[in-house]
Amino acid sequence: MSGQLVRFEVEDGIGVITVDNPPVNALSPGVPEGILESVAKGNKDPNVKAMVLMGAGRSFIAGADIRQFGKGAKRLGLGERPVDVLEKSEKPIVAAIHGFALGGGLETAMACNYRIAKVSTKVGLPEVLIGLLPGGAGTQRLPRLVGPKIALEMITSGRHVPAEEAKGYGILDALIDDKADLRAEAIKFAKSIADKRPMPIVSKMTTKFDEYKNDPGMFDAMRKSLAKKAKGQPAIEANISAVEAAVTLPYEQGIVRERELFAPLENSDASKGLRYAFFAERQAGRLPSLPAGAKAKTIKTGAVIGAGTMGGGIAMSFADFGYPVKILDSTQEALDRGMKRVKDNYAVAVKRGSITQAQMDERLKLIEPVLSYEAIGQADVVIEAVFEELSVKQEVFKKLDAVMKPDALMLSNTSTIDIDKIGEGVKERKGDVAGAHFFSPANVMRLLEVVEGSKSSPETIAATMQLGKQIGKVSAWAGNTDGFVANRSRAPFTAEASILLEDGALPEQVDKALVDFGYPMGPFAVGDLAGLDIGWAVRKRKAAEDPNFRKNPIADKLCEMGRFGQKTGAGWYRYEKGDRTPHPDPVVAQVIKEVTSSLGIKQRSFTDDEILRRLLFASVNEACKILEERKARRASDVDIMWLYGFGFPRYRGGLMFWADTIGSKEIYEQIVRWHNELGARWKPSELLKATAAKGGKLSEIVIMEA
Repeated sequence: MSGQLVRFEVEDGIGVITVDNPPVNALSPGVPEGILESVAKGNKDPNVKAMVLMGAGRSFIAGADIRQFGKGAKRLGLGERPVDVLEKSEKPIVAAIHGFALGGGLETAMACNYRIAKVSTKVGLPEVLIGLLPGGAGTQRLPRLVGPKIALEMITSGRHVPAEEAKGYGILDALIDDKADLRAEAIKFAKSIADKRPMPIVSKMTTKFDEYKNDPGMFDAMRKSLAKKAKGQPAIEANISAVEAAVTLPYEQGIVRERELFAPLENSDASKGLRYAFFAERQAGRLPSLPAGAKAKTIKTGAVIGAGTMGGGIAMSFADFGYPVKILDSTQEALDRGMKRVKDNYAVAVKRGSITQAQMDERLKLIEPVLSYEAIGQADVVIEAVFEELSVKQEVFKKLDAVMKPDALMLSNTSTIDIDKIGEGVKERKGDVAGAHFFSPANVMRLLEVVEGSKSSPETIAATMQLGKQIGKVSAWAGNTDGFVANRSRAPFTAEASILLEDGALPEQVDKALVDFGYPMGPFAVGDLAGLDIGWAVRKRKAAEDPNFRKNPIADKLCEMGRFGQKTGAGWYRYEKGDRTPHPDPVVAQVIKEVTSSLGIKQRSFTDDEILRRLLFASVNEACKILEERKARRASDVDIMWLYGFGFPRYRGGLMFWADTIGSKEIYEQIVRWHNELGARWKPSELLKATAAKGGKLSEIVIMEA
């Protein structure tokens, strides 16, 4: 039956339909057909009184096969799909759910008459996250089950809803203990409802539409609340319109409208970018296999050196996922300050409703402040997060070498410093040393850049990559180069932003060009948020190490004036007391004018498009150089770092995917012109040149296969 992707068996008068399409039972070609064949078989068999639909392995049906979108694959017509046929079954069908029922999986379950699930199950319609809408009647059935308000929230957020919450909404009819036999319990449930008539049919439910009658402005209110997010993402408006159709049109017309709204989304630029990002994220975690016999280390406990903002955020990342972690600093005062910051961060989350007070209390119990290195010696991993200065970090690693148990991972959170130099003082266990570059704020930002030093063992790198996954991060590999992959590829962007100011642009114009492109904030507003003194310290270090290092005279002048950003009330912008809104400051315009005048720089005006290309082309070129040097494995890994580390608009796919929308040839030719006009910093990458010569795609560059 459909290549055995779907099995049909009869047990005690109940037909059991099992989808078996590893790893997640996606609705790949053959699965829908197999479900239809099974339903028909069950209805024809006089010995079958009811049916159960379930998934083999670790999940029910995790969703559609995303790889099929945009390929022009033939699809079943309206009325022919499992979601159309299931609820027309002559005999009741029970969806027995475990693991995940997402997208097409939940749509299939809602087409059944009943839905039961294990307590650990999660359900949802996350299609908006790949630029689509639930095109299998999801936008029509969910509002009938839960009401339009909850349906709007679930569909436009794409979130995964826990089983208990889903039962409260009416999506699920019953919950089953995780230790129970799902098949046995489902058969028992099916037998209990086999003779009940009329059978519940979701498409005929309308009682929860009273919400709309009482609040007819709900759809316009949702459009208004999501207007900023919807910019560049047509799927958000399409999803709202589809749910609106559910409550304003008969069901049959609603599913026609749903398909009309779906069609233009499938090949939209936004959906292509989001689907690319989806697969790039999964690819980023794949590394070359470990040597034969090698095994990645298991991490159950952690320790963090430094109770500052980064150290506290890293400790929270462990506690948020249930891992005990110790946080060490040199003085009780520093520890108290750090723990207060952690508690304040959690308190804000409680106030926002992100976590409960009980969850906050539980997480705080997992974070133990300590004052001695001996107290952390038995941790499986220790992450150094002290001041960004080589000598300070080297001293920390000498102490760690003396106290950490054998095979404990010794990781540095450095953002730029050579991992090999940091670990120079480590004697016999240099293989345990690597980089684990978290991004600020560490408890919020999802990127973990895993940096492999020349001595780092494969087991250490594999374990560090896995650690990121354990604590909810997206891990991406980087070679040991100045700034690693993320910051090194970003450095030309940052430098070019400063040079644009010297050449005539203003901070607010540069920021506007980036926000209009889809960034949540521009680079100068971000600089004020992070603190301009951080970059100032890095520039001073690099200037001391390299006499040819290009200075940033405007930023340095602002720092000399004590303008460090939001924390001082002034940086690239000025800030009112208690307000984080950036306001253009004439003082900054005057500083720019004075500095450029003293340097004899002739200024001119720029268009937003020229600003955007100057910034991003510079980083595309640098990313190609990083790949040339084998410090990154895949261009898609660079994209993941930009998406999760720098807020690059996800619907644009990432830096290199976006570059392909322009074309490698056009980018290369522009960089050549700027090289001739603006000098050595625009020297084209040889890899970019070669890719352009053959008309290749930058996002498809792979240097080292996983």
